[in-house]
Amino acid sequence: MLPFLIALQFLTRLPVRLPGMPPPEKTGESLLWYPMVGVLVGTILWLLGNLLGQAAPVLQAAIVLAVWVALTGALHLDGLADTADAWVGGFGDRERTLTIMKDPRSGPMAVVAVIIVLLLKFAALFVLLEHHQLDAVLLVPWLARVALPGLLLVTPYARPGGLGQVLVDHMPKRLLRLVLAAHVIVMLLVIRESLIALLMAVLLFLWLRRAFMTRLGGTTGDTAGALVELLECGVLVALALTST
Repeated sequence: MLPFLIALQFLTRLPVRLPGMPPPEKTGESLLWYPMVGVLVGTILWLLGNLLGQAAPVLQAAIVLAVWVALTGALHLDGLADTADAWVGGFGDRERTLTIMKDPRSGPMAVVAVIIVLLLKFAALFVLLEHHQLDAVLLVPWLARVALPGLLLVTPYARPGGLGQVLVDHMPKRLLRLVLAAHVIVMLLVIRESLIALLMAVLLFLWLRRAFMTRLGGTTGDTAGALVELLECGVLVALALTST
């Protein structure tokens, strides 16, 4: 259970206490549980959407999005903000981009990127909830947390040291491939919208990975967070567009 608790503590703000500093091997194994954390987050949002079923869709969307951000502690939004600042301010230079990512301050591009992503998520949620497509609220966090370990599995880590390097160095690669494939198969079997969501997710994943490789020669914790946010946003928008 320790790898699951590590994943839960890192990816959410749910009250989880670990029995001391986990060994690197267990930290690497926590990647196997990222998709299940996505299922948990999605289930909470799905239940919330059902509880708010009598409320106006615009209010439902606002509350669901607020709880979504609170559950994750804006972890991935922080990565999106840092990546946006670095991508613009880095002027195409790898070292400059990595340096800006380490700066805790947020510049104009960070603010703009976060606002646009949250606005698109809200609008897409509004449309989906208006059409009573609550399964999308379960599917999207799940799919994004399949993509996150998938990115670390197939992409070099661009910044030596830190938690990301520990994850990459100690991930159980063969088992992780099987776990991610199993989650994708279950998605396709149990949620009707999964095929459209998966196609959009794959396109975004490939595009973002190529951008990360071109600029940085790999990924970082910040770009991985950005991938989660942009993939969630893109899939929500795609599902909303196909629901009308």
